[in-house]
Amino acid sequence: SMLEKPEYMGHTVNFRSSKKSYRDKRVKNDPSDWLIFENTHEAIVDPETWQLAQQVKRTVRRTDTTGVANPLTGLVFCADCGAKMYNHRGKRKKDGREYGTDFYNCSTYTLTFERETQMCFSHTVSTKALNALILETIRTTASYAIQNKEEFIQKVRSISQVRQQEAAKERKRSAELDVLIKKLYETYAMGKLEEKRFELLCAEYEKEQAELEQLLASEQAQLDQFHEDTDRASHFLALAQKYTDFTQLTAPMLHEF
Repeated sequence: SMLEKPEYMGHTVNFRSSKKSYRDKRVKNDPSDWLIFENTHEAIVDPETWQLAQQVKRTVRRTDTTGVANPLTGLVFCADCGAKMYNHRGKRKKDGREYGTDFYNCSTYTLTFERETQMCFSHTVSTKALNALILETIRTTASYAIQNKEEFIQKVRSISQVRQQEAAKERKRSAELDVLIKKLYETYAMGKLEEKRFELLCAEYEKEQAELEQLLASEQAQLDQFHEDTDRASHFLALAQKYTDFTQLTAPMLHEF
């Protein structure tokens, strides 16, 4: 309850609850109906930490029989179907010897592999290997970012610029199709084009334009994300300097990165 309060970021929140008349009991309002006045008093938590707390709270952290919580819970996804990867821990016997198992696999496959209709595939990866890969990736990227600050920021910006150029080309083609469709209608109205030919060309242009509009809509969300990534490049550098020497992954470190 306390971790969800925006007041700790220095904001004042009104209309958390309401009632229709003095006889009724007060009921909680949806957060979308709150009225928030920002920066009305001194903050004791910065916005980044507050948002991180909300992210961590949303992830259910299960513990194994030893009472240890998995720091990668809710962060590993299947590259094929996009579903979460399940962590499997336990013990197996082989040749009379007992040994421990600790690996990840696609949840879609895990939940359907016994059925007649199999969905997705088995993508087993050991937790040890996954931890080593993530650790090495963070170390390599952080080291590069610290040693090449300007180049690192420029790389992040260049990715955004490439996306913007691609989106600009798609918008230009969509505008060209508007002109072509208009001219097509004019040509048909003047009797210079057969109806069958008109319908065929019109269907092709409209199909291409619909596909472009769908692509532009999906890419706009990516462009917005790239803008945010560019703004956060300096924040990543600060994190890289904060975690200069580490040998194991922790939940706060993973969520921050």
